Amino acid sequence: MTSKKTKLPFGERVKREWNRNAIVYIFLIPVLIHFVVFQVYPFLLSFYLTFMDWKVIGDPEFVGLKHWQYFLTDKLAWKALWNTVMFSVYYILPTMALGLILALIINSGVKSARFFKGVFFLPVVTSFVIIAGIWGWLFRGTDAGLINYIISFVGIEPQLFLSNSSQALAVLAGLSIFKVGGSTMIYYFAGLQSIDKQLYEAARIDGASAMEIFWKVTFPLLRPIHFYVAITTTIGSFQIFDSAYLLTGGGPNYATTTIVYYLYEQGFTGLNLSYAAVLSYVLFAIILVISLIQRKYLGQESKHY
Repeated sequence: MTSKKTKLPFGERVKREWNRNAIVYIFLIPVLIHFVVFQVYPFLLSFYLTFMDWKVIGDPEFVGLKHWQYFLTDKLAWKALWNTVMFSVYYILPTMALGLILALIINSGVKSARFFKGVFFLPVVTSFVIIAGIWGWLFRGTDAGLINYIISFVGIEPQLFLSNSSQALAVLAGLSIFKVGGSTMIYYFAGLQSIDKQLYEAARIDGASAMEIFWKVTFPLLRPIHFYVAITTTIGSFQIFDSAYLLTGGGPNYATTTIVYYLYEQGFTGLNLSYAAVLSYVLFAIILVISLIQRKYLGQESKHY
């Protein structure tokens, strides 16, 4: 024998749900309001602005796809994109490699591991402005720069570094690697700690060398960490702004003008917020596509047990 449940009116169901989970909704509603006001609304407003012409002062004017079409012919925007891609090339793999090497050092049982961990992590907790100032002094393009002073001992002429179009972007990437390497180390160190020690013992019993253990046990089992670090460093590289703003101002000759720095100039210097919104959506699309590709090839679970 089956009984058919009577469907309660909508108001009664809402009241019953509220009585059952009121405490949950009391804590959830402020979070949802914050999310809508500071995430959803700006996202929708910026998309609306891409079809408008608005210079902050005055009423916005509908221009359709004008700004999107201008982006396709804007050589400076494409140069900024190319600079950002090259910055990612200089930045992502060296950052991952440095973080892994530092993690291996402090995980190897070396004496004073906590001290080294603090030293390696120090740039992460130091103000970026201070580190950028030190970096600018190190790579000063005169004889007074420390790097020029050091390379003079091996007969190399003083380099311009931040004033050289072919060197400036790599120097900025070095600054970001130095700043972020410590946090990457922490991720890899956590991954190393999670690997079952019995796997290492089994590999040693089978006669595997230290390098074989690293490449056939450690490195593959760190795949989730590789994926996470690759995603975060990629996003960070495409959002690079502060180093170019502090050290080069996008120069020389736009050599360090990244897409976010160009977006900043368009939006806050030129007050062309509509075109800046277009650039932000282009950046969003690029990061989304790259993240999906990385997820496809790095985000799979390890099957090495």
